[in-house]
Amino acid sequence: MRDSILQWLRSFIPQKTAVDRFERMRASVGALFGILLTGLLSYAILPHDAAAVWLIAPMGASAVLLFAVPSSPLAQPWSIIGGNLIAALVGVSCAKLVAEPALAAALAIALAIACMFALSCIHPPSGAVALTAVLGGPAVHAMGYRFVLVPVLLNSFLLLAMALFFNNATRRRYPHAQQSEHRNNMHQTHDAAPSARLGFTHDDLDAVLRRYNQVLDISRDDLEGILQQTEMEAYRRRFGETVCADIMSGDVVAVEFATELAEAWRQMREHRLQALPVIDRARRVIGIVTKTDFLHHAGTHDDERLSDKLRSFLRRTPHTHSIKPEVVGQIMSKAVKTASVHLPIVQLVPLMADDGIHQIPVIDDERRLAGMVTQSDMVAALYVNNLNGGRGGLRAVAS
Repeated sequence: MRDSILQWLRSFIPQKTAVDRFERMRASVGALFGILLTGLLSYAILPHDAAAVWLIAPMGASAVLLFAVPSSPLAQPWSIIGGNLIAALVGVSCAKLVAEPALAAALAIALAIACMFALSCIHPPSGAVALTAVLGGPAVHAMGYRFVLVPVLLNSFLLLAMALFFNNATRRRYPHAQQSEHRNNMHQTHDAAPSARLGFTHDDLDAVLRRYNQVLDISRDDLEGILQQTEMEAYRRRFGETVCADIMSGDVVAVEFATELAEAWRQMREHRLQALPVIDRARRVIGIVTKTDFLHHAGTHDDERLSDKLRSFLRRTPHTHSIKPEVVGQIMSKAVKTASVHLPIVQLVPLMADDGIHQIPVIDDERRLAGMVTQSDMVAALYVNNLNGGRGGLRAVAS
């Protein structure tokens, strides 16, 4: 009995937050920025007489959501605009139709929640908007339905504009759109992405959420992403921390920017490679060139005269100036993804499985080319890892 009481009392103790100091500072500064500018602009736009209402208290609660938890479904643009608008309409109507303030306040809150559910715009501060419309005093009552437009809608739009600017300026995606469907695979067929075919599926999560039957203060795609990351973390804990340096090929064939096309093609044919990393004189990766790049720039969009077109493309132009690409740097892909030698290989799985990347250059601490990880390396590593129970198996692959 005593243990049960102690456990119940401990449930009142708040959990420690997982966000760092920078995120706390960012949210606080964002709220300062948002409310200050919203108040100043509203004050400049609205009348300055003593009875004017230019900034309502519920905007403070909205600022907490928009700047401290911008990824929440309750903080999205339609939530604040739709929720506050509906709540203000309901609140003003209840204040006009119901003489008893307590009953009017209760009805305003209840109807506002029902309307927000119906219109998918749940925003907790909107409850305070409805209450303000009923209990705001003579100044608010005198405004009637004008209260819906100013200050409620004006304040909401201005605060939303500040949140859009500040969150994106501080690298927080906002609006935080929810992906209602699972991502298609790279071949544009109806199959799910490879990494989504094992473990829990999109439909599994939907079924659990339906049974849970409560509003979550987290978007569905964020929840799915967190669960997938948890699966990866559990896999890493179970099978050990195998990194790129353990499985990469260290003797990498690479080319430089000025390497002639014919020489790069010869290297790919001789070593049976699908891609070559492009490096500078300090061996830092500046791009990657693949067989697809050669075929695309050679204009071989069909199989007719493919050999002739490719041979003509690879042939060096004898003139000083040429409109045809002559060296690797002119056809390489500059947006090349790289991986650190210390990166756990489990983090490469989504890139290779879902994004269709067949090989990833591995760089050292000085960003110099150290090796290459291919899909074959990953398949062999994961196979040996599972075959040997996850402990020390991958070291055998590297040797």
